[in-house]
Amino acid sequence: MARYTGPRCRYCRREGSKLFLKGDRCYTDKCAFERRGYAPGQHGKARLKQSDYGIRLREKQRVRRIYGVQEGQFARYFNMADRQKGVTGTNLLVLLERRLDNVVYRMGFAESRNQARQLVKHGHFLVNGKKVDIPSFLVKVGDEIAVKEKSKDILPIKQSIETIARRGVPDWLEVDADALRGKVKAMPERHHITMPIQEQLIVEFYSK
Repeated sequence: MARYTGPRCRYCRREGSKLFLKGDRCYTDKCAFERRGYAPGQHGKARLKQSDYGIRLREKQRVRRIYGVQEGQFARYFNMADRQKGVTGTNLLVLLERRLDNVVYRMGFAESRNQARQLVKHGHFLVNGKKVDIPSFLVKVGDEIAVKEKSKDILPIKQSIETIARRGVPDWLEVDADALRGKVKAMPERHHITMPIQEQLIVEFYSK
């Protein structure tokens, strides 16, 4: 199935929580979820009782939409996480956090993960001095991510300095806002992921 290109605020309304897919707009009174905090569609206001399967499905869909990952790719991430040592749910979230588009977003070089994914695909970032235009590229400890010299004057990048100062950077990353570059200091851990995610429900969904 092709990538969804419709209004992203429908995702927040469908999942019943703010997914912060529109950057700063999500913090204003223009946020669609604040104005219409019910599911989209004709029967959106109806209160439907969810089954156990439905609850697990919605959690999986919610996390998939937060990180902007397609269904098949998300399933592959889960299989990777399941093969690794440790807690499968935590491994899954760490893999998603290590995606280059997410790291660009977390460093403050983009207002949203969707914008970060677009900037990466257009080749505006270097990893260890080499252009990488694959949003799903998994960073590792010691990797340096920098904005290309020719890309420093485009508007979203120029505005990113304000984003870095306002939003802050998680402590597993370090950022030089003036040079528009950053470094992966350590692997992300569970407490670095501040969104209210119940990863055990996703594990149960795939375990059926």
